[in-house]
Amino acid sequence: MPEAADDLGLAGKVAIVTGGGAAGDGIGNGRAAAILLARAGTRVLVVDRDPALAERTVAMIAAEGGTAAACAADVTDEAQCRAMVETALARFGRLDFLDNNVGIGSRGSVVKLPPTDWRRVMQVNVESMYLTARHAIPAMIASAGGGAIVNLSSISALRPRGLTAYTVSKGAVIALTRAMAVDHGPDNIRVNCVAPGPVFTPMVYAHGMQPAAREERRRASVLGREGTGWDIGQAVRFLLSDHARFITGQTLLVDGGASLVGPARESGAER
Repeated sequence: MPEAADDLGLAGKVAIVTGGGAAGDGIGNGRAAAILLARAGTRVLVVDRDPALAERTVAMIAAEGGTAAACAADVTDEAQCRAMVETALARFGRLDFLDNNVGIGSRGSVVKLPPTDWRRVMQVNVESMYLTARHAIPAMIASAGGGAIVNLSSISALRPRGLTAYTVSKGAVIALTRAMAVDHGPDNIRVNCVAPGPVFTPMVYAHGMQPAAREERRRASVLGREGTGWDIGQAVRFLLSDHARFITGQTLLVDGGASLVGPARESGAER
């Protein structure tokens, strides 16, 4: 018989995964997390601005016998964040987990980046997490007596390299994670952060990454290995699970050791 400590504590729970779509059958960070949570018995509300992408993730989960529903939402809009949480409660009756995956990249210094671009990066990468948590946390407390949240940052927050607004936004995600962990620990809510390194996802190759750049990113890992969305999804599932019941306010780097060594690379953001 398995020990109680072997139970992930995910079966029968409900998760919202934002940014849960991906192009075609590609495996992005959000889609991987949604599929892995569903495999563990979690019912998943897959959220994406493009409903077709969310529906594809739901279909992939259903094909494996899991339970999921799609929700179209722009998480930079508070009304849509509120509606997203209400949809999860109406569909599944409770809310236990929130996985915040939405983010965009940027390039350039504070001198070169236009103010409109700076504000957009902060809105998408930081404010969206504030808005989703603002409505998810009361729902977790009321419907499940607590829960867990994972926010996606980046190793760029810890190793700046010419992506200034992106770096600042991802550093803010780490600070937000720590503050939320302190604020809501008494509510039985854990809040942690995953900081991906150079993983290959649909968002990366949609920007036309060339084979040479992809190889450079692989070599950036001290393991000599390319990361994928599955690597990030596994980290998210761990942090949401009962295996991480005594972990909160932490940032887990999932980067193959890329942040341990230099020099800084020049190709693409780390997501």
